[in-house]
Amino acid sequence: MLDISFIRDNLELVKAGAAKKHVTLDLDDLIAHDDARRAILSELEGKRAQQNQASTAIAQEQDSTKRQALIDSMKSVKEDVQALEEKLRETMKAWQKLMLQVPQIPDMSVPDGKSDAENVEVHTWGEAQPFAFASKDHVELMKQHNMVDFDRGSKVHGFRGYYLKGDGAMLSWAIWNYANAFFTKRGFMPVLPPAIVRTPNLYGTGHLPNDVDDIYKTQDDDYLIGTAEVSLMGYYADDIIDQTEFPIKMLGFSPCFRREAGSYSKDVKGLIRVHEFYKLEQVMLCEASHAESVKWHEWINRNTEEFIESLGIPYRTVLNCGGDLGLGQVKKYDIELWVPGEEKYREISSASYFHDFQTRRFNIRYRDVQGTLRYAHSLNCTAVPTPRILVSLIENFQQADGTIKIPEVLQPYFGKLKIG
Repeated sequence: MLDISFIRDNLELVKAGAAKKHVTLDLDDLIAHDDARRAILSELEGKRAQQNQASTAIAQEQDSTKRQALIDSMKSVKEDVQALEEKLRETMKAWQKLMLQVPQIPDMSVPDGKSDAENVEVHTWGEAQPFAFASKDHVELMKQHNMVDFDRGSKVHGFRGYYLKGDGAMLSWAIWNYANAFFTKRGFMPVLPPAIVRTPNLYGTGHLPNDVDDIYKTQDDDYLIGTAEVSLMGYYADDIIDQTEFPIKMLGFSPCFRREAGSYSKDVKGLIRVHEFYKLEQVMLCEASHAESVKWHEWINRNTEEFIESLGIPYRTVLNCGGDLGLGQVKKYDIELWVPGEEKYREISSASYFHDFQTRRFNIRYRDVQGTLRYAHSLNCTAVPTPRILVSLIENFQQADGTIKIPEVLQPYFGKLKIG
């Protein structure tokens, strides 16, 4: 959430940011609502001041007749206060709804574009080597080695259901354990956060109101998270953090749930797009400094790149265009892994920074060296999602004899050199 004073003072800049993100929002309407809000507040404060003055006069007045006259004269003021408070409540609802739709201003380095098709490649690693044999996709390979069961998954869960079993399950555990070791060595504190959260946490991260169709909701009006980012940001809600704690580095591991609304006929084959999965997520808080945010953003993205490199999977990194940024993101990178069966790159990770967009919503603050309370800056980046990474890993490491080679770094965690 942007500060309303900042919006008013930089209206054209905010409008330009919304346009770059292709967000449709009437910011002039927001200013009109804010003018109304301020006018009501001013009038309400004046009426309350009258009440306070009258209360003092009534308490000091010794003459009972005059005291009663003062009391009677304040009845209309009390009614005015009640009417103004109700008017303010209604005005605030409309104002807050508009405020929640104002996007963060993207960084100047973010390219123009409407969709992910216009993201810009900034880095590649590894070569997509052609196979000297008839290769298979991950579905065929995993079925061949009894690693997955989609039929029973669909029977139990429905569309996009799956069971990972045998070496499919063990390979997932190996990836989780290796990733935990890899990222905790870089100073991250491992956290197992709640997967069910209250509504304000989704508004805090910016997933609501825009992503409402993609989130699972419980009968108690709580939500299932699509990323540990939501729970980890909520951990510090309404806190004042000691500045010496920065940078705060958390590695969340959680089940994640996404409805994949609007993609019924998209990526239906295999493990690319499923409703429930597991993910390790890097989440950071740092001082309110653009330079600090930029530094740590590059760092967390590079962490995941180096993790993928250690597995030996070819990938590319793209800089997301304005139209492919979320409401709160200042800048975002996507890492995409090579999928031989499709002969294309598939997203595996996103790294974003938000400045104080999220922390304002969560009221996460710290006191700087001058003693001033400031909102922290937040960042996040996927460490690794499963089962999606299995797609690239299995397809890239298949061998001519039908076996699947296990990357060297995973072998101590998996306990075998190959599958099959």
